Amino acid sequence: MGASDPHFFVCRTMLARPFILLLSLLALTASTPTFAQLPPPVVRALQAAQIPLDKVAVIVQPVDSATPTLAHNAEMVMNPASVMKLLTTYAALNLLGPAHTWQTTILAEQPVERGTLPGNLYLKGSGDPRFTVEHLWLLLRQLRTRGVDRIAGDIVLDRSVFASMTFDPAAFDNKPLRAYNVGPNGLLIDFQALRFTLLTTDGQARAWLESPSAGLIVDDRLQTMNGPCPGDWRDRIALALIPDGSSRRLEIRGSYAVQCGERTVNLAPLSADAHASGLILALWQELGGRIDGQVRPGQTPATAVALVRHESAALGEVVRDINKYSNNVMARQLFLTLGNDGAPASNERATRRIIDWLRTRRLDFPELVIDNGSGLSRSERISAGNMNRLLLDAWRSPVMPEFIASLPLAGIDGTMKKRLNGDAASGRAHIKTGTLNGVRTAAGYVLDANGRRHALTFFINDPRAQAGGEAIDALLNWLADSR
Repeated sequence: MGASDPHFFVCRTMLARPFILLLSLLALTASTPTFAQLPPPVVRALQAAQIPLDKVAVIVQPVDSATPTLAHNAEMVMNPASVMKLLTTYAALNLLGPAHTWQTTILAEQPVERGTLPGNLYLKGSGDPRFTVEHLWLLLRQLRTRGVDRIAGDIVLDRSVFASMTFDPAAFDNKPLRAYNVGPNGLLIDFQALRFTLLTTDGQARAWLESPSAGLIVDDRLQTMNGPCPGDWRDRIALALIPDGSSRRLEIRGSYAVQCGERTVNLAPLSADAHASGLILALWQELGGRIDGQVRPGQTPATAVALVRHESAALGEVVRDINKYSNNVMARQLFLTLGNDGAPASNERATRRIIDWLRTRRLDFPELVIDNGSGLSRSERISAGNMNRLLLDAWRSPVMPEFIASLPLAGIDGTMKKRLNGDAASGRAHIKTGTLNGVRTAAGYVLDANGRRHALTFFINDPRAQAGGEAIDALLNWLADSR
């Protein structure tokens, strides 16, 4: 049969029809939203929440595979909320090493004379994300055991490791008292927050200040509220700082329900200087020390000599607090630490270092926008696909054990402690979550029923995003139960 034979053309046409049909089906499939590939439980949950398909991005990929098994809008640029902490903590573990520590040092220019330290005492910070009241107490106690009874000058707070910056704690959500809105600080002490215990005694609501703060008088005017404990009970507490001669009066107003029982809340009504001053003076006095001057900001002279120092926990431990409990101010501290390359650290320096580091790992994220590295931002952006590429790169890195161990374990601890209890994903999913108004996200690793681990990222950016939690949980359970 030759090419000119009419039977050849008939046969060729008949043979071509299935091929043409196949091409048509492929074209139709390509034009169909990949949302149809999502597992039915996830689809149902998203539909029940009335979340549009184009507001969701999902990607799942086995850590031992070169291609994803599930991808929907993976290249869409979205707000990751607190999932951005994964970038900050992985970069820090890789660049600084899990054994990296911070040192907070007490220095002086003159030696102690008969229990008196002439001149000023300098407290120099290094950006430690977790320098707590206990660490400060131990540092001051070391000073006392070395014979310092009296400081003749001032206690100078040196925060120069970080560049000076303007920070408004009310800028993000107009809740300046909330501890998550505390700004970064080269000498951050006890997260710049005061710890209060709220309870009711004899039917009357009470607020007790647990944190020591010299010169701070608490005026408790909290009102008792009947009925169940509301979900926004923290937002019903109001604080007002009022000058009162040489002291400061902190008015506690608002309402607290009897059925809330005893709870603790960390609030940040004081400036960095006022918080540090009150805490240092209170602890120094409790230890029997005296001071002639005041506590004030400043810089350490080059001639000052170290007297005592506190070394922080290792970074491998610090990132657990950041990721498991989504601590924003700790994430900001860590982010700025990455920008400390000999000059005072800044957001710009930290961002540049992370982007350079990504390029060395062949991770080109052109859409990436970093604001402060914590995810508490309206401007930070990344695609779900690139977040998942980061997770896969972390899996192959030497710091993989420290990184994965820092993520909340579903149904077990951290921000996932009360989610998926008893479900298939409980104990099998290491997941970092993120929540902002209009944003709900999750990313991490899930171990399936066959013992195969998958990296996954799930982003929702929509006004109804808060209702998307069930869809995220449905994907985690579906993946953990899959074979």
